Amino acid sequence: MAPAADAHAAAERAARQSYGRLVAILSARTRDIAASEDALADAFARALERWPVDGVPDQPEAWLLSVARNRTLDAWRHSRVQDDAAQTLLLLADEIGADAPDGQAVPDERLRLLFVCAHPAIDAAARAPLMLQTVLGLDAARMAGAFLIAPATLGQRLVRAKARIRAAGIPFEYPRARDLAQRLQDVLDGIYAAYGTGWEDVDGADTAQRGLTAEAIDLCRILCGLMPREPEPQGLLALMLFCESRAAARRSADGGYVPLDVQDTARWNHALREQAEQLLRHAAGLDALGAYQMEAAIQSAHCARRLGAQVPADALVALYDGLIALRPSIGARVSRACAVATAEGPAAGLQALDAIAAAEVASYQPYWAARAHFLGATGAPAIAREAYARAAGLSSSPAVRAYLAAAAARL
Repeated sequence: MAPAADAHAAAERAARQSYGRLVAILSARTRDIAASEDALADAFARALERWPVDGVPDQPEAWLLSVARNRTLDAWRHSRVQDDAAQTLLLLADEIGADAPDGQAVPDERLRLLFVCAHPAIDAAARAPLMLQTVLGLDAARMAGAFLIAPATLGQRLVRAKARIRAAGIPFEYPRARDLAQRLQDVLDGIYAAYGTGWEDVDGADTAQRGLTAEAIDLCRILCGLMPREPEPQGLLALMLFCESRAAARRSADGGYVPLDVQDTARWNHALREQAEQLLRHAAGLDALGAYQMEAAIQSAHCARRLGAQVPADALVALYDGLIALRPSIGARVSRACAVATAEGPAAGLQALDAIAAAEVASYQPYWAARAHFLGATGAPAIAREAYARAAGLSSSPAVRAYLAAAAARL
């Protein structure tokens, strides 16, 4: 018998480390993401019942997969609909580890599911969040902020997307090499959204998000190996490694928020930063500029400036202009405004923020933090404090909220 606390910890660890792999394996056989998630949820519930009594199995992941698969098989056997496809899937149910033949190109079950979620038959707005939910186990409430959308609306999109996969008979098969490129952008977006979700939880408040940054980097490394002549996966990997190299310096010894321009560079991981530089140089040599390469170049410039290199402020503005030309976004426009403020002063930065439609940034926390800073620097303390309060209210991080409150108090 295992103590209940040990059994619960083992189940939590398995969920954190293996959820995506298990859903990917089950979905590949059932072609029904929602049913696979239900089966896996039942398996975890069964684990919480049995592991405290029977002990934690030597291979928890295999135990969970077996229970989930059996639950799925029972559902098929009791269903009145026993078509040829279901019968075929029953025969394939024990072939979990079979190699993909005939030139099928994706070597990881999670990546295969990512490319399924990027199928053109699925609504474009649902693809990246669908990847996060199915491969990484995040729910709509946890993801909604990353996509600037209400949780209920996102949840409805995800339900429709899963129904679409099932109804349209979208094949759960390894995409052929010739089909990978057309789905690549959505897969990259899904991986980066996963990284960003983990990055935002630097305080470790959400146990479900621990390890997301590492998993996103791992998936991107696999993707780079899969598509070595595609520069954008290398650009994305470089971008994430630039950010990851600074992770240890984002908090002070007492847990306080530390912005980039005052971080202790001795706490940076310079080996990761050099990997990022090498990846960016290699991607540039492939002569196909993309948005992720441009974002990585921006991070490279920020790192270089902090390390003492003479990077002209207007060069950063030009980089953001290039990013917006390739792929406009609210984040890029707000970051450009910050670069403009550095180059031309806070009034110019405020003017750049004012050019963004208010409805687009109503719930975008970085906009309000930047606006508060610029307002304070241009002599409007009362309005700046209001903006600081709004930025703090939009942040889930206690450290960031404390930093913003302190900045407001200094006005």
